[in-house]
Amino acid sequence: MNPVLWAPGRERAESSAMYRFLRTAGFDDYAALHAWSVDDPGAFWTALCDFCDVDFVTPATEVLPNPGSIRDAGWFTGARLNYAAHQLRHRGAGPALVFCGEDGTRREVSRDELRCAVAGVAAALRESGVAEGDRVAAYLPNCLEAIIAMLATASIGAVWSSCSPDFGVRGVLDRFGQIAPKVLFAADGYHYNGKRIDSLPSVEQIVAGIPSIASTVIVPFLGSGETGGWRAWDDFRASDVDEPAFTPVAFDHPLFILYSSGTTGVPKCIVHGHGGTLLQHLKEHVLHTDVGEGDRLFYFTTCGWMMWNWLASGLATGATLLLFDGSPFFRDGRGLWEIAERERVSVFGTSAKYLSALEKAGVRPKDEFSLPALRSVLSTGSPLAPSSFDYVYDAIGDDLLLASIAGGTDIISCFLLGNPLLPVHRGELQCKGLGMAVAIFDDDGREVTGERGELVCTRPFPSAPVGFWNDADGSRYRAAYFERFPGIWAHGDFAEQMPSGGFVIHGRSDAVLNPGGVRIGTAEIYRQVEKLDEIIESIAIGQRWDDDVRVVLFVVLREGVQMDDALRDRIRKTIRQNATPRHVPAKIVAVPEIPRTRSGKIVELAVRAVVHGDPVRNTEALANPEALEHFRAVPELGEA
Repeated sequence: MNPVLWAPGRERAESSAMYRFLRTAGFDDYAALHAWSVDDPGAFWTALCDFCDVDFVTPATEVLPNPGSIRDAGWFTGARLNYAAHQLRHRGAGPALVFCGEDGTRREVSRDELRCAVAGVAAALRESGVAEGDRVAAYLPNCLEAIIAMLATASIGAVWSSCSPDFGVRGVLDRFGQIAPKVLFAADGYHYNGKRIDSLPSVEQIVAGIPSIASTVIVPFLGSGETGGWRAWDDFRASDVDEPAFTPVAFDHPLFILYSSGTTGVPKCIVHGHGGTLLQHLKEHVLHTDVGEGDRLFYFTTCGWMMWNWLASGLATGATLLLFDGSPFFRDGRGLWEIAERERVSVFGTSAKYLSALEKAGVRPKDEFSLPALRSVLSTGSPLAPSSFDYVYDAIGDDLLLASIAGGTDIISCFLLGNPLLPVHRGELQCKGLGMAVAIFDDDGREVTGERGELVCTRPFPSAPVGFWNDADGSRYRAAYFERFPGIWAHGDFAEQMPSGGFVIHGRSDAVLNPGGVRIGTAEIYRQVEKLDEIIESIAIGQRWDDDVRVVLFVVLREGVQMDDALRDRIRKTIRQNATPRHVPAKIVAVPEIPRTRSGKIVELAVRAVVHGDPVRNTEALANPEALEHFRAVPELGEA
């Protein structure tokens, strides 16, 4: 069993919302609570609504009319509510949002100011002809105006969709072009890594390429004063309205449209509803993350990643949200910790890549910053390596709940989460989320423990997508999740349930390596390779070779390090000793950088396609598509 790195003291555990909920529900431990949450979902989700004060304008006639179907469960039939009403239910002069920019900018909005701003933008949207069900799109940095415009859109029952301004024009057209938005919010530009980047030329092409856009509103993020001839934010927002009105909508009424990464084709438009998003996020924030009034919640994200939507939902807890836009590595990776110190961050959320990079750079936040308010560190985006667990407890804080969490855009939430009642085992995600019937299936659809297989969910959960946009018969939705195991949600992760009850994710199942017919998760290789000081990061693929598949490993080397036979031998020895001989790559090649999606995930499938000479259909989904050229026609890959 993996060693315990942290466990909550009795006082901390019993002061948590999870503990209060567990006792209110009549249970003594988390395992029993979780079993009840999936065996009696109607009772569990009703209890959650009561505990979190969910306001149904019209109560449900039935909580779960079709418990045998994930796709057609029919959650909270007849209920009416509004997501934005819950995000704006806390009043007062205390801060709701604090924005911190890479350039040193700091802006703050109180709870009452946020309500007033949302009311003004909602009134302007109505005046612009936006009605219930219409789409509103945003091409914005992670700024105050993005949250305000999203809540205004949701308050009137319209549908919100956003991309970050680092998306290229083609990538935006591939997304927004499918959903025909009526209004576009866009910024005049953004900051990244010390640069001011003008967005208006891209906005011009986007507006020209989407005929449905009737109004374009420019947020003066750079303060340039330029609007490209479109309406400025301050001119658009109505000034004579100071209290928002909320349109009650059905539980599954569309709230957000999110997008798949799109690296293998045009992105799928994934629709999430008001009720499912609200309930799932309340559960994750209040119970699993223990966020409440007075907390400061931060997650490094952009408006193009589902963690932005997740972060925004934290308003419903009464916490203050910390928004940041720019490079996470500004000021040598210390900038975010300067903000965390100054703003007294309680929960610090980031990516596994960021933590790994800090470790490689020798940054030790606890030695440089005072972080007495920090209780939890969250990590997602890719599997968090065991060495990164060690790093967090050594270099950030020894009394922290480190929660490696996993889910995705598909469910706008998590299957696997942190838990303030449970210990943290090295390299493991702590537990299944409440209400989520998570299991690991082998190839024959049998549940297994202590073996690697497909991560699945076997019973309905309310944050399953309402559907895909422009998928009237549901065929694309069914194909995405239910073809592998009929009626069972197959999430696409290759994972393992551990004896502790925690989980390890070994990589995406579509990127699993299969040399000699043995399935190997790519994360198992990365965990070993990236221990080495010479290696910054890595990516592994399976290359077709001699009627089989061989493992090829690409690595990015630290500055000044050269790839030679001695280093290749060290890499192979490390993998063989700590994994298995099957994991040892046949070829090891140094490359200057690794391609990633705009949310920071490495793209094994795109690299595999390039190596085999196959087309990569949608490079607009990548943050650095030029990196793919490093993998094309590599001489070593033509050798035995």
